[in-house]
Amino acid sequence: MRINVLGVGFDNLTMDEAVDRGMELLRSPGAHRVATPNPEIVELCRENLAARQAVNGADLVLPDGIGVVKGAKMLGTPLKSRVPGIEFAAGLMERMAAEGLSLYLLGAKPGVAETAGEKLAEKYPGLKIAGTHDGYFQEDGPVVEAIRASGADCVFVCLGAPKQELWMARHGEATGARLLCGLGGSLDVFAGVVERAPKFWSDHGLEWFYRLCRDPRRAGRMMKLPLFLIHVQKEKRRK
Repeated sequence: MRINVLGVGFDNLTMDEAVDRGMELLRSPGAHRVATPNPEIVELCRENLAARQAVNGADLVLPDGIGVVKGAKMLGTPLKSRVPGIEFAAGLMERMAAEGLSLYLLGAKPGVAETAGEKLAEKYPGLKIAGTHDGYFQEDGPVVEAIRASGADCVFVCLGAPKQELWMARHGEATGARLLCGLGGSLDVFAGVVERAPKFWSDHGLEWFYRLCRDPRRAGRMMKLPLFLIHVQKEKRRK
């Protein structure tokens, strides 16, 4: 049973368990989806029914953000751990490389996915990069066909929320891939365009603050975190 946090159901797994589950889905027939909501996305889902349905309809919903873990604990339904999407992706790629599986990278600005693919192929020998496409496309059809033609086993869909969740729900089957993972800005990190927070900050649940310090323009988005905690507190009182 999933842990409900303000209408979004999270799978209660450790990182290792999440990667194991991801590999199980990769080996299973059909198209499967992974969503990685943080508090900002949970807030979006509260306001957007289609986004909430797309997230909750995923086969694996992972808590990307310390705020989600704190919120679940406040509601009396604790999660085992935070499972950052980018770390889940790293664990998945390591396992995929060992089995010679293929990955398609979709999203980010022109050129970023290609750079990310080169770096990932070097970092994970055995991982096959089936293809790449930037996130600045007007029509879905040609992109879906390109993924299908590539024969990719897995697709990292990095279009931002809720676009990536809605895109996966709408086109997952048509891509021919067995696993599609919504991973936000991960391609920028994989390509080296954006630096991830140092381990100290992420270990202490302060990755969001590090990003804010590096880019104050994120302040508007970061206000979703206190709003999320206010809504959690209201839900706790209601219960």
